[in-house]
Amino acid sequence: MPRRNLYAIVMVGAVSLLCWQVSQGARPKDDVSELYGVFVDAVEQVQQNYVRPVTRRELMESALRGMLSDLDQHSTYINTSQWKTFKRQIEGKFGGLGMTVEIDEDSKRLKVVAPMVGTPAYSAGVMAGDLILDIDGTSTEGLTIDKAVDSLQGQPGTTVKLNVLHEDPEKAEVLTLTRAIIEVPSVMGDRRKPNDDWDFMLNKDKKIGYIRISAFNQDTTDHVKDALEELQKEGMKGLILDLRDDPGGLLSAAVEISDLFVEEGKIVSTRGRNTAEKTFEAHKEGTYTGFPMAVLVNHNSASASEILAACLQDHDRAVVIGERSFGKGSVQNILDLEDGNSVLKLTVATYWRPSGKNIHRFKNAKETDEWGVSPNPGLEVKLSREDYHDWFLGRRNRDFLSSRNKPKADKPKAEEAKKDDKPKVEEAKKDDKPKADEPKKDKPFVDKQLDKAVAVLSEKIK
Repeated sequence: MPRRNLYAIVMVGAVSLLCWQVSQGARPKDDVSELYGVFVDAVEQVQQNYVRPVTRRELMESALRGMLSDLDQHSTYINTSQWKTFKRQIEGKFGGLGMTVEIDEDSKRLKVVAPMVGTPAYSAGVMAGDLILDIDGTSTEGLTIDKAVDSLQGQPGTTVKLNVLHEDPEKAEVLTLTRAIIEVPSVMGDRRKPNDDWDFMLNKDKKIGYIRISAFNQDTTDHVKDALEELQKEGMKGLILDLRDDPGGLLSAAVEISDLFVEEGKIVSTRGRNTAEKTFEAHKEGTYTGFPMAVLVNHNSASASEILAACLQDHDRAVVIGERSFGKGSVQNILDLEDGNSVLKLTVATYWRPSGKNIHRFKNAKETDEWGVSPNPGLEVKLSREDYHDWFLGRRNRDFLSSRNKPKADKPKAEEAKKDDKPKVEEAKKDDKPKADEPKKDKPFVDKQLDKAVAVLSEKIK
């Protein structure tokens, strides 16, 4: 496209914008045309002189992403191909490694928000808080979130190597993961039944149920209802909702699940600069009552999980146990561009608790400021980095299908004979290995926060 044509298009847009400003009440004059001129000049200079060929669309998309990322970490531009992937994630089924990622503000590298249970990332030992230093040998430093997601996703069955820096122990580890179709299991129990279905009755003697929510997607509410119906048939007397490491999801799912436990009153409200305040109210019909509840949260519980925890806490429907949550209480609207083929995901409002308190942790917020969801007095159970690391690995191992944990079938006698015929010198070498080379035995699974919840509910049930 000739430069004069591009400039003409931009000027038409500028004139239209100026006419709109006049219609809004003679706002102060803005040098819109001059600023657009600077942008056009920059596009021309880059396209003509950059070290490699680059299209105008690439430049425009990069400009949009740069503009939005400067606003906050949750606003972004999603192009046509990425929009299809984003929709699949909302629907709960997509291809990739199975983890939510963001750009770490300090290191400017890719950071894992949370791995999804049962996915390649989760099985390989990728944990919330890990930094991904490079993908297939390419550094993630300065990488945009969109480019990073493109690198992580691919055809099912293909592999990708990640250089991962764990928080604790602080060490880098190269992991080879095989991409797969990801079906997000959003509702789980603590352990599995012999048929690999989830067992939602945590303590069969005291009749304490346990429902773990890993994400809030389109099917989460229905799965929670199914679990509740199963628990009620088994005579549940108390319920634990586990929202630890839950990065959030759909606002509608958070509201629907909150409504399952609260009979009346405000669930959450949203406030924005150019959007009317919206309040979501609870309804008595379909409410599950008559039993005490505890909610588990940690520093990775965010967004929709914070809405649910805050609602139940403010209505005294449940006590909150664990650690202060993440503080992601902002609302992103999907605004169509190009007739819906690409979109802006733009922060337009913030969430507010039923009590009227703020959820969102704004930039430069202090620990003493009001944000997130904190445990009830006396119910804070902090985990050290080592404790969290051990809990995560133990939790992951318990999540595997029971068929994966079954011992391998006995080898045929012929193979055993061959093994016995090996020279004794090899056995001696094996016995002479230093103790440091021997595999470490798995630590027993310890969940201090869950144990606290069981103790609290046991007292209430008495």
